[in-house]
Amino acid sequence: MNPIALRTVKSLFLLLALALLAGCSGLRLVDNDVQSHTRWTTKPAEPGNTYRFERLPSQQGPGLPSEPGQDPLEAMAQAALAKFGLVHLPEAALLTVQVSTTTVVQPGYGGQWPGVPLVSIGAGTAGSHIGMAFPMMRYEPPLYIREVQLILRDNRSGEVVYETRARHSGVWSDARALLPAMLDAALSGFPNPPPGPRRVNVQIPR
Repeated sequence: MNPIALRTVKSLFLLLALALLAGCSGLRLVDNDVQSHTRWTTKPAEPGNTYRFERLPSQQGPGLPSEPGQDPLEAMAQAALAKFGLVHLPEAALLTVQVSTTTVVQPGYGGQWPGVPLVSIGAGTAGSHIGMAFPMMRYEPPLYIREVQLILRDNRSGEVVYETRARHSGVWSDARALLPAMLDAALSGFPNPPPGPRRVNVQIPR
């Protein structure tokens, strides 16, 4: 094996070892791009305020097999809102909450590492070589681009008083594990979040 190929193979093994070490960690990081907007007409929401969920006609179905339906999504949102003392009480709601999520999947691909020569693995004598050669291959997994959005309205006037969204892209496909963390990120700073876009990181178990 020539020196260039040997260095390339060593580098690949080092990257693989680092990836395996990272995979052994008990936590994973869900990094979110978050932006929130507020327009409280009287005073911001406070613990004890009540709300009900509101659904669009497109949210009435069971959802895709790989994604949670609206019932599980609203249950996740209810758990996130409870951390701020908001109470799900539809019959006496001061606020309405609309929660939605979208997912875009960019397919992965495979191919040869550019500029990497063939690697020969085999056995032979001093005068000959018997073996096979194959290109060093790489594989990029699918990328999942997710977004969750929460819209809170004054139940009496119908005016939007709070709007927030969180966006995350990564290779994890388990929406039911990721969405609660994304909802927590979207509600960070509630009811008076900082202005402008921000990055909010949430750790979850593997």
